[in-house]
Amino acid sequence: MKQFFKTVFASTLGVLVACGIMTIGSIFFILGVAASGEGSAAYKPEKNTVFKLSLNAPLVDQVVKNPFSELMGESNEQLSVSNVIKAIRRAKNNENIKGIYLEAGALSGGFAGVEAIRRELKDFKDSGKFIVAYGDYYTQGSYYICSVADSVYLNPQGSVSLIGLASQGIFYTGLAEKLGVEHYIFKVGTYKSAVEPYFLKKFSDANREQLTSFLGSIWNNVTTAIEQDRNIPAEQLNKYLNEGLAIGDASNAVEYKLADALRYRYEVENSIKALAGQNTNGKLKTAGVDKIASIAEKAKDSKNKIAILYAEGEIRDDDSSSPFSVNDKIISEKMAKELRKLKDDDNVKAVVFRVNSPGGSAYISEQIWKEVAELKAKKPIVVSMGDYAASGGYYISCAANKIVAERTTLTGSIGVFGVVRNLTGTFEKVGVTTDVVKTNTYADLGDMSRPMREDEKALIQRSVEHTYDLFLTRCADGRGMTKAEIDSIGQGRIWTGEQALERGLVDKLGGMDDAIKEAATLAELTDYSVTYADGPKDFFTKYMEKKMDEVKVSMIKNMLGDEYELFSTIRKAKTEKGIIARMPFDVKGL
Repeated sequence: MKQFFKTVFASTLGVLVACGIMTIGSIFFILGVAASGEGSAAYKPEKNTVFKLSLNAPLVDQVVKNPFSELMGESNEQLSVSNVIKAIRRAKNNENIKGIYLEAGALSGGFAGVEAIRRELKDFKDSGKFIVAYGDYYTQGSYYICSVADSVYLNPQGSVSLIGLASQGIFYTGLAEKLGVEHYIFKVGTYKSAVEPYFLKKFSDANREQLTSFLGSIWNNVTTAIEQDRNIPAEQLNKYLNEGLAIGDASNAVEYKLADALRYRYEVENSIKALAGQNTNGKLKTAGVDKIASIAEKAKDSKNKIAILYAEGEIRDDDSSSPFSVNDKIISEKMAKELRKLKDDDNVKAVVFRVNSPGGSAYISEQIWKEVAELKAKKPIVVSMGDYAASGGYYISCAANKIVAERTTLTGSIGVFGVVRNLTGTFEKVGVTTDVVKTNTYADLGDMSRPMREDEKALIQRSVEHTYDLFLTRCADGRGMTKAEIDSIGQGRIWTGEQALERGLVDKLGGMDDAIKEAATLAELTDYSVTYADGPKDFFTKYMEKKMDEVKVSMIKNMLGDEYELFSTIRKAKTEKGIIARMPFDVKGL
């Protein structure tokens, strides 16, 4: 009888706990619906409103809004490049929006996204409306955008942090030696530098050459644009950069014409009120990106659709079971299914494939490449490249009818690699031994507890070379070039968009609009509408799919504190499997 009551009590408690979890989940869901519903209606700006664009968040292609982030003590603010561009266009066309107030801040992201926004702001200026910029401080990315403004103001204690670009490598060779870890490197490509941290202690000459080349290309575009829009001689800007004047007194920025004057925020906002025709004694009347982007405009509807499909992040398996993956942007094999759907949709006459990826798994890249090729056989597909479309990112792009890249897009990196670790030395240090029983010669291939044999190394290198040869074939077929021609500009070398155009890896420089126009031309369409094939999932779709993962991430972040990012990076390295086609680094400097 005692056991019976124990069983009944346990069952009842389990039911109560389950009901509690479901109740809490329901409450969160209802609160979330209410939160996400805010601002969903079309915004109608009042007369003399100013569009306030705060450049104080990471730039991404797609944003997933999470209304619970603040409850968890986390910031989920991001800026969608496409949404910002949409808002600028709405502001330009709406008579009640008198101008744009650019508020500089800790903007982060790639130069291609910044370039697209800056280009749109230059077009906005053609309407005759004003653009005024203010910053307590300007990062390089935010200043590059703000330099297009009619007036640039700086906090009297602020700074314009133009110092140049740098790419720093971290090398683990010495650490591996101390820990007794040996790395076996398998790669094809003189410039394929992703594996250098495991067997070198500084950049190779080839890697230093490519870094110098593409950093110089990007920075030249940035400085040239600033010189033109701010009417600054090149020698003067170089002096500001090379003498470290960005770190000095704020007046240096005014002296070197990077800023028009030193002002406090309220002074700048009073000037903006006057420009907009607002009451100078009242509060500045502004609206942000989301509101301005939601201003209603008559949508063009046509049965002929050009679909936009986003591919953003690393190319790898979707490890949805891991709490660390909930905020990851990845391109998994699901992308192949999305392409297949578009191929079979008769209403879709052409596709724009937006690729923003440093690459990843060669196996998944091949799956996606196949679907791009299949779709191309039925209807046009044009790739629009974002901040980067390199290595595996280029692999999934090369079969398209046309490729459009920004000047600063990092692309190419046609090469592959693999890494196998030998932990024999580590095991010896900690007193661990292993043994194995196997049925065939290579049954324990890749065993990290022993050194690799020469015949095993030859097998893996042959596999890597086969993958590289296939990569060359895919690129040659897609670009209408020979394998030898691709190999001469391949070898793992990274190019900027403008360098890639010169070498035939892309067809045109431009943004998403240019890609859409190319797609319409190829499909012979004059009457069409644009649709999004797989837009960013709203929070509730993700909530229903992974509702507990956000809680897990929040708990883990709180426990790990500042070590979370390092732990997350190590986890990603650990999950890399098989042969990898990935760009080795990101450019920092925004």
